[in-house]
Amino acid sequence: MTSLLDTEEEVMLRDAARGFLDSAAPVSALRANRDAGRPHDPGLWREMAQMGWAGVLIPERLGGADMGHRAAGILAQEMGVTLTASPFLSSAVIAATALRSAASDRANDALSHIAAGDETYALAIDEAAKHAPEQCALRAEPVGNGYRLSGSKTFVADGASATRVLVLARTGGTPGEAAGLSLFDIDTDRAGLTRARLDTIDARDHARLEFNGVEATGDDLLGETDNAMHLLRPALDAGQAALAAELTGLATGVTDMTLGYLKERRQFDRTIGSFQALQHRAAHLWAEIEVTASAIANAGRVLDETPDDATLAVSLAKARATHTANLAVREGVQMHGGIGMTDDHDAGFYMKRARVGAEWLGDYGYHAARVAAARGF
Repeated sequence: MTSLLDTEEEVMLRDAARGFLDSAAPVSALRANRDAGRPHDPGLWREMAQMGWAGVLIPERLGGADMGHRAAGILAQEMGVTLTASPFLSSAVIAATALRSAASDRANDALSHIAAGDETYALAIDEAAKHAPEQCALRAEPVGNGYRLSGSKTFVADGASATRVLVLARTGGTPGEAAGLSLFDIDTDRAGLTRARLDTIDARDHARLEFNGVEATGDDLLGETDNAMHLLRPALDAGQAALAAELTGLATGVTDMTLGYLKERRQFDRTIGSFQALQHRAAHLWAEIEVTASAIANAGRVLDETPDDATLAVSLAKARATHTANLAVREGVQMHGGIGMTDDHDAGFYMKRARVGAEWLGDYGYHAARVAAARGF
């Protein structure tokens, strides 16, 4: 049976991450980045790379720390507590997993650059409002020894700031089919590629990418032609698990903030935390977070031990984390009362990130359907 308890090394990692992020990336840092129009602090990312976080899933021989998916989940969870904005999920988790699966000399070189913090990646897969990789219509037409990419991608996380992008393109078949999809690794300065930052409520970096006859060489192709899902599926599983961990950390962060307020706010000569109705709601929320944290731990363990069997564990974790984060931010804003709805208070930042995180890489319905399919319903 998979253990859901942290090992001694994982406890040390969590404590170290929490101490660093509390000091270097509190919620006030997100506010400062937003007010300055920055998607994230490049200096903070360099520090993370120096600590080995950028290489958490990259082999040691390529400069990484190779700590595994459970460790990546712990880091993502602690980032969620303080709403830390960084390219961690896009680069260190999703791109690193795809590139590692590609197992080529060029992919290994890219992994080394990610681990060092020299390159950041974005994943360009979706073209409509909902996550649906198989609906890809962006075309990669063969031209000589290469391809010409034409089409658009939307809601590309870290798409405006990344130095490279993994692009899902159709080299065969029709939208809706998993067959006929190929994955390309191109630099974001490539001629014909334009990026427009989207104004999302969580003040993070999301962009719309337009490919107008972008030239891609045969070397830009990752893996086999028409078989992108072989690389993309494990990368998406890894990203979804880490995003679920971030959302669970987010739920913890806003709940801790709310409990602190319940112990300070007074009404009728009593702290409102002494009211039984609020105690019941706080206890229910704590229980939901604990159950979800167990699902997060399980997803990380399965990805590390039997990644081919991770679909059920990952989708269960993402669905639960989405539900729990939404519950936590609603309760947090309501228990704070009117101040929870103001921009001056940090509670609203948690609600905004929870809303975006719920949609990215598949919403509750998407993952609930995957759980049902995995269980044969």
